[in-house]
Amino acid sequence: MGEKYRVVIIGSGPGGYLAALRAGSLGLKTAIVEKEDLGGVCLNRGCIPTKVLTHGAAFYRRLQRADEFGFKFNNIEFSYTRLQEKKKAVVDELVGHVAELLKRSKVDFFDGVGKVLNPHRVVVGLNEGGEVDLETENVILATGSEEIYPPTPGLDLPGVITSREALVLEELPETMAVIGGGVIALEMASIFLGLGTKVTIVHRSERLLRRMDLEMVRRLSTYIRRAGLEIKMNTPVQKIETIDGGLRLTATGRRGEEIIETEKVLLSVGRKPTFGDQDLDALGVEYDNSGIKVNSKMETTVPHIYAIGDVAAPSYYLAHVAYRQGVVAAENIAGTEAHFDGSVVPACLFTDPELACVGLSEEEAKEKGFEDIKIGKFPFSASGKAATQAETEGAVKIIAAGGEQKVIGFHILGPHASDLIQEGSLAVARGIGAAELAELIHPHPTLSEAVWEAAMAVNKTALHVGRL
Repeated sequence: MGEKYRVVIIGSGPGGYLAALRAGSLGLKTAIVEKEDLGGVCLNRGCIPTKVLTHGAAFYRRLQRADEFGFKFNNIEFSYTRLQEKKKAVVDELVGHVAELLKRSKVDFFDGVGKVLNPHRVVVGLNEGGEVDLETENVILATGSEEIYPPTPGLDLPGVITSREALVLEELPETMAVIGGGVIALEMASIFLGLGTKVTIVHRSERLLRRMDLEMVRRLSTYIRRAGLEIKMNTPVQKIETIDGGLRLTATGRRGEEIIETEKVLLSVGRKPTFGDQDLDALGVEYDNSGIKVNSKMETTVPHIYAIGDVAAPSYYLAHVAYRQGVVAAENIAGTEAHFDGSVVPACLFTDPELACVGLSEEEAKEKGFEDIKIGKFPFSASGKAATQAETEGAVKIIAAGGEQKVIGFHILGPHASDLIQEGSLAVARGIGAAELAELIHPHPTLSEAVWEAAMAVNKTALHVGRL
């Protein structure tokens, strides 16, 4: 064996590489093992590349409405190839930046498959050939998640793709059916719809985005349907078959059998933890289908083995959760007690308009029996800043409860919702009252004023009142 490490990390996604950076900054001798791409799914096939395409789709839509601001474009040309080149350039730049950060932190990187034999030994089968035996004091499992494949006949046919393949399509399909109704399904549908593809969502459930506030989801559904997205609810797919020029989906809807013919089928019904072929039973690590059992320090049931990110139960499937968990694991290994608290976690949906939330939905607040629930809402249609940029769809919704009217839920549907939600995270995490939030001076003219007005609306004192 070679040099001994304080920690070896299996997986270099958001949780893995941030754990390595934090460990390195604390002076720990650190190694990270990655079998595929530095940065994992998020940096290479998820968060970052999808946002490049999302921005491109939104930019294209804005250009088509440019005459509102006095600009006249004739025969706007769009190159999907050029957009893909931009996506690759951004990903390459950010992956290179992470590689440089790891190098500066003196983290050793091993390109291969890591197998944990015990909490103090990891064998790496290098992708270039050969093996490396690593001795370590601790191991962090950051092996991520993978696509769920339901037992639907025809999923293995050419033309049936996941988000991974969708992100590298060389040509835009004319039509696409998206199976699923969660975050990834909605984001991918929004991207391709915005770029000109006719998109149909086929979802087996009676509602989209089941973890988000129902009222806000219904509002979003109205907007994206208006933009041209077809949505078929309560319509489970029975089978997929090949036809000339594409695929045929047979589904069961409210009115019986439905046939959908399309060029591509995008499968996006969810993700599940992947254990990276680790023999968890032999290691003695407790786990189930929801992931590896961990405590607030990100410790598994075996001393010196930690788990973070999508593989740790309960799985949030959010990069920012993995970031925090990676930091917590590294700090505990360094001897600094740290804890992960998942009670207040913001979630963002990058559709057009965006939807972001933190805390409880209105339904959850009622189910949990909170007393004196009050709701304040303010539409972006009454926002001066939203009007100046012609983005007036959506609203801010604040849920408060108790005698002090503490903010317990915060929901934003509209422009830059993902950027605005952090004020809500702070309010929910610190138990700030709606009246306190309303007393904060928000700059004008900004979209954040909608938060101020919604906070005032909790106590029926909103001033620039608009129609919801």
